[in-house]
Amino acid sequence: MNIRVVLFTAACGALCGGMSPVSWAQGAPEGAAQSAPKTSPAASQPAASTSGAAYPKGHYASLDVLPDWGGVWVLNRPGKDAPAPEQPSPKGKYLAGYDAWRREVKAKDGEVPHEGSYCTPPGMPGIMGVGQYPMEFLFTPGRVTTHHEAWMQWRNIYTDGRGHPDDLDPTFEGHSIGHWEHGTLIVDTVGIKDSVALAMGMKHSDQLRIGERIHLAQGDPDTLVVEMTVADPAALTKPWIHTLTYKRSRDWELLEFVCAENDRNPVDASGKTGFKTQ
Repeated sequence: MNIRVVLFTAACGALCGGMSPVSWAQGAPEGAAQSAPKTSPAASQPAASTSGAAYPKGHYASLDVLPDWGGVWVLNRPGKDAPAPEQPSPKGKYLAGYDAWRREVKAKDGEVPHEGSYCTPPGMPGIMGVGQYPMEFLFTPGRVTTHHEAWMQWRNIYTDGRGHPDDLDPTFEGHSIGHWEHGTLIVDTVGIKDSVALAMGMKHSDQLRIGERIHLAQGDPDTLVVEMTVADPAALTKPWIHTLTYKRSRDWELLEFVCAENDRNPVDASGKTGFKTQ
């Protein structure tokens, strides 16, 4: 593992703390805060058999009209005087589970079991809030790819007009589709594994849906803004709305991240994660 060593708590900590509420409503896809829509097989495919992300040749010139997101982006950390951020508001069994986790954290001075390996990535939305590890954006015809140094993860955001698949297989980062509104990328993500934490100690249902509005800050082309709305009508009392900002570096490069090479958090026979100090 490279020198930027972090546990999952850091991944969630940056996302769950120090963020200001924002409105995602303007320009958001209709119904983005609702449960996942059903799509027909035709809607799940590009409009033509020779178009879309799988057929980039001849379409690269169209990328020149897109905004300049080149370089590497590093998450901004909130100042010590920043107002308390909005937090997810779980309900029902999800609230009960979260309250039980908090009681265990308090009773054991933070030493709580972790299911599985810390070498598994935090998934969405946590991957967007990992403070120590930068990310970059790759533009290709019909697709925007977010490339993360953390866990060497990536997200494919398809912009070729396809819908979400009917037979979606849940993953850590989910399935993302998007479109451009001038210089703003509007993203809709569904299909996130239920093993992925919504926030530290907090679970979600299969109705989880994440909307994002990604754009450069007005008057500051070296600041990127991600306005995020996390909706789960089965697990949350209301959508969780927050924003993340990042600063650009034109000189940095992403480093290789191989967690298993220096895994200080081995999984024991019971499936719980331990911690090695040496």
